[in-house]
Amino acid sequence: MAKKKIATYKGSAGGWGALASTSRHLLKSENPVKNIRSLMRTNQHKGFDCPGCAWGDQKSGHKVSFCENGAKAVNWEATAKKVGADFFAKNTVSYLDTQTDYFLEYQGRLTEPLRYNSETDHYEPINWDSAFQLIARHLNALESPDHAEFYTSGRASNEAAFLYQLFVRSYGTNNFPDCSNMCHEASGVALKETIGVGKGTVTMDDFAQADAIFVFGQNPGTNHPRMLDTLRQASKRGATIVSFNNLRERGLERFTNPQKPMEMLTNGYTEISKHYYTPKLGGDMALVRGIIKALLELDQERLSMGKNSLLDHNFLAQHAEGVDTYLELVKASDWTVLEEQSGISREDMFKVAGIYARSERVICSWAMGLTQHKHSVAILQEIVNLLLLRGNIGKPGAGACPVRGHSNVQGDRTVGIDEKAPKPLIDKMEAVFKTPMPRERGHNAIQAVQAMLKGESKVFIGMGGNFAAAMSDTDATRQALRNCSLTVNVSTKLNRCHLTPGQDSLILPCLGRTEVDETVTGEQRITVEDSMCMVHSSGGVLPPASDQLKSEVNIIANIAQKTLGNHPVDWLHLAEDNNRIRSLIEACVPGFHDFNERLEQPGGFYLGNTAAQRIWMTENRRANVMSNPLPEQLIADQIQQQTAPEGTEIFTLQTLRSHDQYNTTVYGYNDRYRGVKGIRKVVFMHQDDMDKLGLNTDQEITLTSHWHDGSERSVSGFKAVAYDIPKGNMAAYYPETNPLVPLDSYGDRSFTPTSKAIAISLKADNKSNAIKLG
Repeated sequence: MAKKKIATYKGSAGGWGALASTSRHLLKSENPVKNIRSLMRTNQHKGFDCPGCAWGDQKSGHKVSFCENGAKAVNWEATAKKVGADFFAKNTVSYLDTQTDYFLEYQGRLTEPLRYNSETDHYEPINWDSAFQLIARHLNALESPDHAEFYTSGRASNEAAFLYQLFVRSYGTNNFPDCSNMCHEASGVALKETIGVGKGTVTMDDFAQADAIFVFGQNPGTNHPRMLDTLRQASKRGATIVSFNNLRERGLERFTNPQKPMEMLTNGYTEISKHYYTPKLGGDMALVRGIIKALLELDQERLSMGKNSLLDHNFLAQHAEGVDTYLELVKASDWTVLEEQSGISREDMFKVAGIYARSERVICSWAMGLTQHKHSVAILQEIVNLLLLRGNIGKPGAGACPVRGHSNVQGDRTVGIDEKAPKPLIDKMEAVFKTPMPRERGHNAIQAVQAMLKGESKVFIGMGGNFAAAMSDTDATRQALRNCSLTVNVSTKLNRCHLTPGQDSLILPCLGRTEVDETVTGEQRITVEDSMCMVHSSGGVLPPASDQLKSEVNIIANIAQKTLGNHPVDWLHLAEDNNRIRSLIEACVPGFHDFNERLEQPGGFYLGNTAAQRIWMTENRRANVMSNPLPEQLIADQIQQQTAPEGTEIFTLQTLRSHDQYNTTVYGYNDRYRGVKGIRKVVFMHQDDMDKLGLNTDQEITLTSHWHDGSERSVSGFKAVAYDIPKGNMAAYYPETNPLVPLDSYGDRSFTPTSKAIAISLKADNKSNAIKLG
């Protein structure tokens, strides 16, 4: 591990730092030449889709179409290191559970199916057929299909996800806890209620036409770096980019494109954000309400001078509902409350309103900084209101853009991974498969953990992901998994979920995105959907890490066949050829007509978006301007008054990624753009808060979260780092701080864990371990 060091990062995002990091990760691998060749096939026609983020691809057909994060992901998956029976014979589960998440995944690729032996505390080999029979026995022994939980990660393909949901619904339940439940569920709820479709309305072409782009609650430099090139191009042609993010992040300030020789040679860069604001955690709704209030006041000034209105009244009259009620609510909103709750001045809100008023085409983009609050749905509906008031949905260069994380988290939902059992899909599936499907709402991720804790749900099957580490309230989540009679994890790498076995437990190793999947009908391709509703074909280029690996499609088909026989389809026949599965998707899901034929198009094909066509698939068939009340209090004030012990000062913490991680996968211990090297247990805070608490970088700190249930949730061994963040707000990496998020602290109507709104107190420990300051 590198020496621990905290130093201000002075460069731009990207540039030589990104190039050096990419090179270092490639060259330190066991197969550098092979991995470089693989990278050149990333996001290319007839290549494979990057297993990283879901940002869209440029149409220009770059020969190099990956970022630093993509290089890390490909290198991480294509490692020559192997984890098989010998490894588990040497290491007990109890010992492995004491190791870091970085250590676990760094051991290499899982190579054979394994079953946990609770008597020896070791995983031991099991053949595939026995593993499938074991799963079927457990599932068929349950009193009700609703006593099983079927988790899906965004790494699953459209084909695997569709087959999975078909199996689970044929089995008899809608229990689909999903990674969407942890991140962008609020986006889906907010958008469906307002514009009728739970996806963003923009394409990559819109970014090339926008006059202004408002970026809320996201850090593309770390989480989806390819977005920076899109923003760079927009900035260079004169679009005004305004960023609202709780921390000041280098990627939103300036960017040097590693693929532009002149910028690299001259140490040049492109300014990304013309304006940058750091609102309080949870204050974004008050911020947007304030921008709209300022817009209305500017509008009144124009009208008093005989000028045209800033609002698009023709659009609103033709398409929108609830406008007058909402405008009255905005006018009645108190400026003092808006400034206090947002942490942004009235003057700055007027500046942003002026930019919005002068821009004919505006995109609002957001990520998890906005989706993981109690009132996230209301925050996002406030942003949709802002867009609707000037007709900025359904016209070129404008629209809503939720930026998803994992590469196919949006596609999984499109093809049916949804605990809410969408009626049109269920109707179509019953017609196609001639069998009844369950219509009752199933469990989301929060409800799945609650059911397992109560002993109601007894089987957990995870299709990818790292549920034990990714989910909130880590101790409760892990206990829930241990309560199960069977846990099954379909995975490529060792992770914390494998070390949280139920009474019986299986690890089923699968092919990675980079690997060739060959069946009796030939090499198979899968598909994924990005954040722009584009569907891409993907096929591996590397030989499998082990001859015992199976595709996710094959694994699902075998579980289904052993559990249900050939009902309602011949599962194993489908698994021989993904074209057959795609034909079923085409028959059941709108937008997938001529699915197999259109896959031959370079760059994929567009699924379409009804809201982008100004067709509103809401209940009233109108775009709904929503009148949500502002929260009475943000989390820190609420807990300070109601729950905190006397004399305890409460702060608001958000969890986030470091630059050397993707979701729960930790590639290293550096966070380059935030100046952190060799350490992950850090908490970013304002210098004034450090001074008030008497903290320095030498001290170790314990973070304790406070919640209405009175339970104590603490993590220790952290270091304070001064950072540009509002006073009273703090940030730290997950999964290390996921234990602080109470299980029943989740978003209204979304059930998304409130990982950006954790009420905490800090206490300095007696230990001291100095960190070198740059």
